[in-house]
Amino acid sequence: RISTRNFEAITTEAMNRLITSLLILLIAFQSCMKPDKPNNLIMINSPAGANSEEPFLTTGADGNVYMSWLEKDQNKATLFYSQLTDEKWSDPVKIAQGSDWFVNWADHPVMAVNKSGDMIAHYLQKSDSATFAYDIKIVTKRSGELQWSEPIKLHNDTVNAEHGFVSMQPMKNDNFLISWLDGRNTTSSGHGHGKGSMTIRAANLNPNGNKLEEWELDNRVCDCCGTTSGTIENGAVVVYRNRTENEVRDMSIVRYVNNQWTKPTPVFNDNWKIAGCPVNGPSLSTINNTLAIGWFTAADEKPKVNLSFSNNSGATLDQPIQVDMGNPLGRLKVELLDTKTAFISWMEGDQIVAAKVEQSGQIIQRYSLASSSTDRGSGFPQITAINNDMIVAWTDAKLKKVKTGILKL
Repeated sequence: RISTRNFEAITTEAMNRLITSLLILLIAFQSCMKPDKPNNLIMINSPAGANSEEPFLTTGADGNVYMSWLEKDQNKATLFYSQLTDEKWSDPVKIAQGSDWFVNWADHPVMAVNKSGDMIAHYLQKSDSATFAYDIKIVTKRSGELQWSEPIKLHNDTVNAEHGFVSMQPMKNDNFLISWLDGRNTTSSGHGHGKGSMTIRAANLNPNGNKLEEWELDNRVCDCCGTTSGTIENGAVVVYRNRTENEVRDMSIVRYVNNQWTKPTPVFNDNWKIAGCPVNGPSLSTINNTLAIGWFTAADEKPKVNLSFSNNSGATLDQPIQVDMGNPLGRLKVELLDTKTAFISWMEGDQIVAAKVEQSGQIIQRYSLASSSTDRGSGFPQITAINNDMIVAWTDAKLKKVKTGILKL
């Protein structure tokens, strides 16, 4: 028989053990949610000058790393690029310059390089005095040449509306796949909320920028979230934020297989219902027929950064892996390291963070990359993989300058 006093002592001792165990679990959980290696980004002297912004990083099909960015003064904007060699950027090269460009923190220029070293880039040029009336202008440079081409308008319509949020991919035949948001069915007086809906289109361009084919991929999409694209063994993939009639804005995927585009299908049904555009597009990376797709959602007012894999060219996708640490802003980028491992970066509050994630769902390691700002002026941080390193670029909103660094994986 246990006395009341002994029973109370045993109960107190058991409760103390339980509390201690819970504290240990809580500390372990919190440590798992923090970056394993803070401040482990090695800075690289940036080629960008004063008043620079909107960096874009890419590893070309030729195996080299390139960065484009904008520099502004009171009257004009200039688009530059540089190549990274032995962890040093080359001197900046001017791609194009204009005094009538549309410069926006979210709708930034991009570039691509095919395996022959041919380059293609774009910028946005105002087509009317309305705020969101601008065209996509394409410029190219053939390998071995010094001069960039005269600009070509990507789309054939003459509607003074929004055209932008471009993604570019070099194809195996050295042509380029371009996808973009096209507002020809809207009016220029509003931001994609006119008489019609924003669409997403794609085109096949040769290295001279000549359009060979063009398609409408979806006739109703979110108005100002970036698009993303990638190549697969026998085709291509485009991912974007869709928009239903009742304002659910989740990610959709279309695939170019057997010489035709599939109908849009959900990446995952988050069921995020939101009346306006969240300005937070997806990111896609591919290796052969393996895909990794990252995206931001705030369904049920719970912000998340998710990552999903596919091993069949996106025909089906795994259940999403939540990678954020509880306070995600989004603005993410994804790079596959191999067919089972992805590296994803995003903004957690005002911090640029990242994680290495296995397809099994295990987060192998977390990284703290840099401090930034939640302001729009900080833009979208960029990453690209080269060998066993990750190159990082972002806009320092306070200094108004693009910064770069390298993370040794």
